[in-house]
Amino acid sequence: MNETGAMNIGEAAAASGVSAKMIRHYEQVGLIAAPPRTEAGYRRYGGNEIHQLRFIRRARDLGFSIAEIGALVGLWNDRGRPSREVKALAQAHIRDLEAKARSLLAMKATLEHLVHCCAGDDRPDCPILDELAGQHPAPPHRATTMRGP
Repeated sequence: MNETGAMNIGEAAAASGVSAKMIRHYEQVGLIAAPPRTEAGYRRYGGNEIHQLRFIRRARDLGFSIAEIGALVGLWNDRGRPSREVKALAQAHIRDLEAKARSLLAMKATLEHLVHCCAGDDRPDCPILDELAGQHPAPPHRATTMRGP
């Protein structure tokens, strides 16, 4: 950090927990405004930009998409926003996460079934490979019907 408190992109990355590559990407897609530059063309980041980058990182950690983060940043910057808009966005994201979780559990159940059906011995027959090749489709599994062994 220099005497004005501005940071270069590497320092901003370290301070925010967002890689320099992602900072440039967020700038390119419009999540953050292009920062001021030095006469030599280097980006200079201040406290506000670091705060916004941390906000974006936390939103990404929660699995929000770039578009959703754009909406969240817009709502965050709008001090007159109704909180119901923020809540609605978060609730929609929860529904998306629940759908993804169900899908992952269904994939897990299918793989568990295939692993159970595979002898795992010296023979070449393998239901896992057969299913991946489309030769013997695995029975559909639903995450809600999974039971322990």
